Amino acid sequence: MSVMDQTCPEQIRDVMLDCVADGVFTVDEDRRVTCFNRAAEMITGVPRAEAIGQHCFDVLRGSRCEEECALQETLRTGRPVVCQGCYIVNTRGQTVPISISTALLKDREGKVIGGVETFRDLSEIERLRKELAQTYTFRDIVARSKPMRRVLEMIPRVAESSITVLISGESGTGKELVAHAIHDLSPRSDKPFVAINCSALPDTLLESELFGYKAGAFTDARQDKPGRFAAAEGGTIFLDEIGDISPAMQAKLLRVLQERVYEPLGSVEPVRADVRVVAATNRDLDQRVQDEAFRQDLYYRINVMRLKLPTLRERRGDLPLLVEHFVSKFNAMQGKNITGVSQRAMLVLMQHEYPGNVRELENTIEYAFVLCPGGLIEVYHLPPELHDGSSSEVSEEIGHVTLQEMEVMHITETLRRHQGNRDAAAKALGIHRATLFRKIKSLDIRVPDR
Repeated sequence: MSVMDQTCPEQIRDVMLDCVADGVFTVDEDRRVTCFNRAAEMITGVPRAEAIGQHCFDVLRGSRCEEECALQETLRTGRPVVCQGCYIVNTRGQTVPISISTALLKDREGKVIGGVETFRDLSEIERLRKELAQTYTFRDIVARSKPMRRVLEMIPRVAESSITVLISGESGTGKELVAHAIHDLSPRSDKPFVAINCSALPDTLLESELFGYKAGAFTDARQDKPGRFAAAEGGTIFLDEIGDISPAMQAKLLRVLQERVYEPLGSVEPVRADVRVVAATNRDLDQRVQDEAFRQDLYYRINVMRLKLPTLRERRGDLPLLVEHFVSKFNAMQGKNITGVSQRAMLVLMQHEYPGNVRELENTIEYAFVLCPGGLIEVYHLPPELHDGSSSEVSEEIGHVTLQEMEVMHITETLRRHQGNRDAAAKALGIHRATLFRKIKSLDIRVPDR
């Protein structure tokens, strides 16, 4: 007689359930636990012997146990629950996020004898989600470097108030994205966000665009037209390149900021503006004030809170992360399956100075997508000005890239090539698995999903 023949069905059931990674337990019709597997013990901290016979809500102590118990609902209606999120409190007093599924438990004749619940520990997923939230923060702002993180840490606090904000930084550093983030996190988020490039229009057009006009204000003005301030009522107006406007236009803007009123062209009655102003410039306004090209009183009005965005050269450690972000973005937009950037191409990207900052990097990756049919982006897929048209003459010098940034880039790329498998990546890097784990933590490396 085999060992299996000598084993009772309950023992076989317990052995099988103990092999399952998810917590599993069964209850009778009174919701008293009749079976409790090993994973359930590990997640809750409750030994099986203690759990058996207790009410399930006394064992799990979940956020839905009292009023919205999924298992109770299944026993009452017969309908299963699939992947419902909630929290339980383990024996150490820790809150554990879980996902639960429930179903009826029936005997061989089909009679309901209780219920079964499976639950999955989401602690690791929650931790990774929080890490991801720190890496990809506020819309498409991708940042891991200290200079940019300092800005991101200020955004929620700035967003809570209604003060005027001045965002300074070179072209392509993401000033409008930051302005969007301030609006999205503010109490005005349900109202419009309206942007206008002040340097793109002459004074006469800019004034009508900002404040609108009344019918008859000028030739062809046959009906009233509201301006951008009216369109942004209750929300946020983003005045990009405010440092380029003329002194006459500066005086009109000053009145709006001081009095919170404006007059549409052709009108003699002021209109009150309930609008938050976020301005941006790539110019040195301090110097322009000294040169008397920018009004000092307007400068003080818009410079209540200042956020200075670093150049891509100052946050070069973000470059591999930005490249990964743009590859994912263009894969989704163009329906391609480009897996990333080769190490040699990444070295070329890291060496470039990027006078156009993040926008230039994005355009570079978009250019490479046109030439790369699939697989990895190589040096010859990049714009010629980055490598002089010859992939064989790429400098091996790191330039302004630090050794730590190169290490981050190399480990990230190796993890990506091995689909996030740490064991395979450690072997490819020639280091112990524990060393790789230590470097991932100390260098704040985001491990790609498998």
